[in-house]
Amino acid sequence: MLKRIRNYLALIIGFGAGSLFNTGVLEIGSKLIPAPQGVDIANLESIKSHMHLYQPKHFLFPLLAHGLGTFISVCVCLIIANTQYPKRYVLGIASCYFFIGLSMILMMPSPLWFNLLDLTLAYFPMAFLGYQLAIKKSESVA
Repeated sequence: MLKRIRNYLALIIGFGAGSLFNTGVLEIGSKLIPAPQGVDIANLESIKSHMHLYQPKHFLFPLLAHGLGTFISVCVCLIIANTQYPKRYVLGIASCYFFIGLSMILMMPSPLWFNLLDLTLAYFPMAFLGYQLAIKKSESVA
């Protein structure tokens, strides 16, 4: 019973850590590469109507945020969790982030190249890298 609670908490804490990291990267990105002139980044309709002004540089930090957020979530979750089936957790976290990313793509128009990069590189591959790092870390501790 305690093991199960620990694993649920690991998922929640991992997902929370990744989400906070994602938000932080987006915040830093908006300071380093401001949105195009006239765009209110707090207003989804403003972003949609000005999407034609966005350049490839504006998509760098969202891509980093999605990939690194997924990576951090998996690492934190697996470091905390006590499970014989870590890949289930990895696939669960990656799937959640993937579907959140897909929903954002459906809500907000963005260039096809970004959508393809985001959906193919930011979620499952980064979750797998997080898995590899967490497994190596736990093996070196044991």
